[in-house]
Amino acid sequence: MPSQIVTVASKVGLHARPASLLIKAAAAAGVPVTIGRVGETAVNAASMLSVLALGAKHGEEIEITVADGEGADEVLAGLVDIVTTDHDA
Repeated sequence: MPSQIVTVASKVGLHARPASLLIKAAAAAGVPVTIGRVGETAVNAASMLSVLALGAKHGEEIEITVADGEGADEVLAGLVDIVTTDHDA
């Protein structure tokens, strides 16, 4: 399963717009995607409530994991791009 640790770039963290973009991309991935703090239990990245409940703040490191499947590396790259872009600028 491909995974990557990334830093949340949006100034308000994973809330509102950046969370919505992440959730839509995870739901469209076609394979299970999880997100969470390193060393903690990850949550379903396609669930708005789960992602918002993480409370991931600007500058925090989180790990995104994509289940093995066709295009998993490309899915991961797209999700990483969403999290590492400041959507509040």
